[in-house]
Amino acid sequence: MNSIDETILQLLAADARRALADIGAHVGLSPSAVNERIRRLVARGVIRRFTVEVDPAALNRAILAFVWATLAETGDEAKLHAQASQDPRVIECHHVTGEWRYLLKVRVESLAALEDFMTELKAAGQVGRSHAVVAMSSPVADAYVPPLG
Repeated sequence: MNSIDETILQLLAADARRALADIGAHVGLSPSAVNERIRRLVARGVIRRFTVEVDPAALNRAILAFVWATLAETGDEAKLHAQASQDPRVIECHHVTGEWRYLLKVRVESLAALEDFMTELKAAGQVGRSHAVVAMSSPVADAYVPPLG
């Protein structure tokens, strides 16, 4: 990757629908040359997907919470991974170091829905101890991409 590729990535990250001609004007390349560079970035796995930014409140998912969790004594990590990946409320799931084993980023419509999520999470039998933290605001955040399902 060179500085032109990095500039193309920055421009696409700001607006994935930006015209190839506009990107080309920024980096000094023809639209077809820009298209070829983007194609190569996709083929190499640098660009994993093109997406849109959605307002979570507009989709009734205004509550953002982070859930710390440990695996239950009889818990199965593969089952927890499957549970997290199949639940549309779970935006991210990370295996982490330290006191906790997992960190889940969750979007729900209300505090009652967060309570329901926590109850269901534990009822499945994979999670032992858990702790939820609700974000009051997000001065710096990734774009919200609604899950399929």
